[in-house]
Amino acid sequence: MKAAATLLAAEGNSPIMPHLYELVVGVFAFLFVLIFVGRILTPRIQKTLNERTEAIEGGIKKAEDAQAEAQRTLEQYRAQLAEARQEAARLREEAREQGAQIKAELREEAQEEARRLIQAAHAQIEADRQQAFAQLRGEIGRLSTDLAGRIVGESLEDEARQRRVVDRFLEELEGTSQAVR
Repeated sequence: MKAAATLLAAEGNSPIMPHLYELVVGVFAFLFVLIFVGRILTPRIQKTLNERTEAIEGGIKKAEDAQAEAQRTLEQYRAQLAEARQEAARLREEAREQGAQIKAELREEAQEEARRLIQAAHAQIEADRQQAFAQLRGEIGRLSTDLAGRIVGESLEDEARQRRVVDRFLEELEGTSQAVR
């Protein structure tokens, strides 16, 4: 083993030490990659990351704004809904009151019409009664004068006389009917 190490050391090829051209090429390649990555790629990567960060933050801000707007709209909707419910309840109550008022007015009108019809009927009955009484008085007068004329045997053609006789007779009848009651 010692012999193999000595042999290698004598040739100048050390497994630990690279050749000089490899070392120079490696250093240039490292510097090239370092400059390429440091000067060109890093700013582009940083710019892309900043744009994405701004886009994400902008999206979050927009989402928060949209959520706040949606919340305001929801509150407005709820307020309008509550107001609409109150208005509907008020309108229902007004409709009930108007219905009760209309019903009362119709009832009053119907009662007034019934009173008017009853009064008209009473007036018609009274007029019919008076007419019937007048006809009956005339008929009774005629019959009684005919009957009195037959009984007395004298004609009672004088109209004034007939009227007096009939009126006296009817007064006597009314007097007896009131006494019976």
